[in-house]
Amino acid sequence: QVQLVESGGGLVQAGGSLRLSCAASGRTFSRYAMGWFRQAPGKEREFVASINWSGDRTYYGDSVKGRFTISRDNAKNTVYLQMNSLSPEDTAVYYCAADAALVASVRWYEYDYWGQGTQVTVSS
Repeated sequence: QVQLVESGGGLVQAGGSLRLSCAASGRTFSRYAMGWFRQAPGKEREFVASINWSGDRTYYGDSVKGRFTISRDNAKNTVYLQMNSLSPEDTAVYYCAADAALVASVRWYEYDYWGQGTQVTVSS
């Protein structure tokens, strides 16, 4: 069982930056691939980024490539999402997820555990 708690969301102006954190419980964090997804009102859940267990493989959704960076610190049981050059289109609830697999996935339904989400609002 893994419990995930996101933090770092908030209100930021367009062009600004935020860093989201996701703290995981349990001693087996390093065995999980981790992902970030987001969902805006009236829209489907969207893949943002994922990272494999060791942190040397990362994947990004097309809409965030070059602006967002996912990373993890297995010693701290934490995964991060650095978000730069934010635009109003990035406004959504951001969810952290854990997948009991060594390889990171881009598909939300392959993830086993989810956090409660953190709101990111970008004003124009």
